[in-house]
Amino acid sequence: MLKGINPLLNADVLQALRAMGHGDDLIIADTNFPSDSVARQTVLGKLLRIDASAAEVVKAVLSLLPLDTFVNDAAARMEIVGKPNEIPPVQKEVQKEIDAAEGKPWPMISIERYAFYERSKKAYCVIQTGERRFYGCFAFRKGVVPPDAE
Repeated sequence: MLKGINPLLNADVLQALRAMGHGDDLIIADTNFPSDSVARQTVLGKLLRIDASAAEVVKAVLSLLPLDTFVNDAAARMEIVGKPNEIPPVQKEVQKEIDAAEGKPWPMISIERYAFYERSKKAYCVIQTGERRFYGCFAFRKGVVPPDAE
């Protein structure tokens, strides 16, 4: 345990978050996502795990990871096949965590399922959660941490 760091964030995840640079994507995926095969194609090349709900994992990750303010797709969700505008409870829960982390509304964009897979393969890394509800898959683009005021 470390002070000020969410205990869900294990050493492998902390290393990946620290190594990521501005513009790198992070995928947080549910248990049904092909996480292992997709993770092998990412920059990191291996799967990371946090066995908790999607919302809990997003809360932990966004406690350290800044979102990219230069793009409109810094937070994204996998859209439901055939129902792109429907927002299931798991995605509503994650939206609340994003808004809380950013201190303001930060709407997620939706990405069609196969387009989400393609974005995931180009990501820095994939974190598979213990989320069993469908469509608990999200993409986050890392922003920057500004220098301290002088």
